[in-house]
Amino acid sequence: MENNQYNNYDYNNLENTQHAQPQVPVQNGYAAYSDEFVMNDAPVAQPADPSPQGSYEWNGTSASVDGGSKKKDKKTPVALLLILCILLSTIFGGGSAFFVNKFMSDDSEGSKSSDSAKKDDEAEVPEDLVYESEQGSSELTTESIVQLAADSVVEIVTESVQTSLFFGQQYVSGAGSGVIIDAEGYIVTNNHVIEGAENISVTLRSGETYTAEFIGTDPKMDVAVIKIDAENLTVATVGDSDTLKVGQKAVAIGNPLGELGGTVTEGIISALNRDVIVGDETMCLLQTDTAINPGNSGGGLFDAQGKLIGVVVAKSTGSEIEGLGFAIPVNEAMQVVSDLREYGYVTGRVTLNMDLMDIDSLSAFVYDYPSEGCYISDIVKGSNAEKAGLEVDDLILKIDDTVIESSADVKAVLDNKSVGESIEFTVDRDGSNKTISFILEEYIPEDN
Repeated sequence: MENNQYNNYDYNNLENTQHAQPQVPVQNGYAAYSDEFVMNDAPVAQPADPSPQGSYEWNGTSASVDGGSKKKDKKTPVALLLILCILLSTIFGGGSAFFVNKFMSDDSEGSKSSDSAKKDDEAEVPEDLVYESEQGSSELTTESIVQLAADSVVEIVTESVQTSLFFGQQYVSGAGSGVIIDAEGYIVTNNHVIEGAENISVTLRSGETYTAEFIGTDPKMDVAVIKIDAENLTVATVGDSDTLKVGQKAVAIGNPLGELGGTVTEGIISALNRDVIVGDETMCLLQTDTAINPGNSGGGLFDAQGKLIGVVVAKSTGSEIEGLGFAIPVNEAMQVVSDLREYGYVTGRVTLNMDLMDIDSLSAFVYDYPSEGCYISDIVKGSNAEKAGLEVDDLILKIDDTVIESSADVKAVLDNKSVGESIEFTVDRDGSNKTISFILEEYIPEDN
């Protein structure tokens, strides 16, 4: 159940969910712009004064016309006709030349633009920057991604019993999301979504609701598997998170606020392999700027082909933080899912079979510990650690060659160890140092 807050990462606590009314913005806040293209009209040629009086000059040739002379000259009509022809030719010929030049210029510019566009279209893009699916298809629209993937995402509502000092036992509800990964009804979600739940119900996008069966959970990876008995389910197509690149399109689908199932948000992959401390665990996660809200936990993060690439797990919170969401890479999540379905737990995990506690200087003074540090608080009887001689209240100084100051240091060492491997502890017991070695065992939950 989503009732934990891990450091600065909000695991979307929705206990006693209230019906929040979604806020609809009055306007988008984007200014509208339009490009104006002004076309100048061609100048109109003005006709010359038809009066033959005065003196006119064309291309260096001059002629004088005396409008008051009554003397007839046979050459005069011919000269006037010649002058008129030259005048008309100049006026209309020049105008024609102007228009021809104008349109030829426009056509030339258009040809240049067309050639330029053609060159841009034919420009080669480096192959490593071209993202295509395995089938070579191009990036899908968000609408197409939703059509492919949205029906595979479900809403999860849980009920658990909590004991209050003043009110006794009471039912507390929580909500989250999940993704259908198998036609038989198997659903992947987060451990913190269903942790401690007495009842788990699943609602499909169609509105049908089913009671879910608990299959298995892994707190370390925050992955859980549940199952519903239903037919004709839409199963998510699983992608490959190892091939992701920063900047690729990402679409999150989930159930924010526990009552807005099927909500779609879009963004990009912001970073890969982010080491994020969630609670006591360091997780290697995908980072995205896709909007993640309470209730999205356990939902799907999809790529541009509508394939599942991550299981949404957390977001970073704070008044000055925006666009920091995280998801478990699907390749790692599916490895856990496979073990949970087959064994009920994740195989190959090492365990010390002991409990540890961190003692600070104040606690050391109050509870009379010799010094601050990481102490053994409990050991499983019959375990390799007990058989080797480790005891409760031993102060761990070193593991192999690593100096230990807190339980986080111990977990960091174990992350690089395998089942069956030998490990060496250096401890302080009653003021004297002891070195004890033993073989690491496989972690098997008590209920298995």
